[in-house]
Amino acid sequence: MDWHRLACSLCPTVIWILGMVGPLHAQSELKIITDFEGGSASIIEINSANNKVHIAPGGDSSHGWICWWYFRIDNAVVGKPLTIEVSASQEPTRNQGKLTRQPLAAGWCMPQQASISYDATTWQRTAMGAREGNSIRYEVTPEKSTLWIAWGPPFTPRDTTDLLARAASKIPGAEEFKLARSRADRAVQGLRIGSKTAEEQKPPGVWIQARQHAWESGSSWVARGFVEWLIANSEAASWLKKNAEIVIVPIMDVDNVTTGNGGKEEDPRDHNRDWDDQPVFPEVTAAQQFLSKWSQEKRLDFFIDLHNPAPNDPQPFFFTGPPEFLSDQGRENRTLFLDIATQHIHGPLAVAPNPRLTGPSYHPLWRKISGQWVTDHGNDHTLAICLETSWNTPHSTTAGYQTVGQQLGETIAAYLQRRKK
Repeated sequence: MDWHRLACSLCPTVIWILGMVGPLHAQSELKIITDFEGGSASIIEINSANNKVHIAPGGDSSHGWICWWYFRIDNAVVGKPLTIEVSASQEPTRNQGKLTRQPLAAGWCMPQQASISYDATTWQRTAMGAREGNSIRYEVTPEKSTLWIAWGPPFTPRDTTDLLARAASKIPGAEEFKLARSRADRAVQGLRIGSKTAEEQKPPGVWIQARQHAWESGSSWVARGFVEWLIANSEAASWLKKNAEIVIVPIMDVDNVTTGNGGKEEDPRDHNRDWDDQPVFPEVTAAQQFLSKWSQEKRLDFFIDLHNPAPNDPQPFFFTGPPEFLSDQGRENRTLFLDIATQHIHGPLAVAPNPRLTGPSYHPLWRKISGQWVTDHGNDHTLAICLETSWNTPHSTTAGYQTVGQQLGETIAAYLQRRKK
């Protein structure tokens, strides 16, 4: 059939109707993309007719808890409500160092509000999700045809590179460095400040690290807040930079952050249970060597490991080791730090006044947790502690996390001016 001649014979009204119908049938289908740094999702359904996508967290249970998800949606209709459903993974999970027969509890992969971005850089929160059993639905009205959706605001190795480059250009004496190459040969990057002091004037050592558990993205944002505080150069930040050697590692578990795996309870053990005489991970070995040198020089003053806690923890808190492993001086310093932290980390994510203790009842590998290793290998005055910043609250945003990082900076500066050595 000669379609051209047929069309020419049709009246203008019929041609107009065909023109209207054609584009509707040609509307592009929704797509889910995960092949980028940190991307991870298991696609259950894409229903373009109902404007709905349904996923579960991606990842491999041998590489940690299956709770992290982060994906891009292409071909969304601007202004048309879009339903994003997330269901818990049914894969057996590892816990307490062993593979169980049960999946991870659903709450770990279901934030009350998901994170959304239209450029994969600036992150907002969705409205509150509606949970039903092991699934949760988020309703979004796209502002652009491409959007990124995530469990929490992602912070990837590329973000580390950008942050450290900017800090090195803004802070006199700051330098980027490579702590190690990971098992997959990726760079584990850090920032070092104050390392060029004369040998006889070596200052106190301050070590800040985040993301020993890859899914805990908020911890890297806390670390970023600390770096931004250093760049802003308040009176306290200026004092700290002049009177301490500072190391910040925003992502320890670079491999699992890159591949979108959870990291926690990885086989045979995760980064935060790897601190013994024979670590699995090169970056843990490198950190131990660095910290041991400070200890030998009697200047391992402060160590903090940044994490995110359980979904039902609405208030940040500190984890500490049992006090009987500390010297009298160490116990006094810990009490002083906790008092100062309560004053400075005051909101909107205010830290709880009382810490929680690790020990035999917490995890069978508790002696191999980073803070306990530092306590065991540090000086009498060394303070080693873990900060768990809540991720499932209305204030668990990039701004909220960075505020905690800034307030942590004020706390550390005040502590070093008052602690005993």
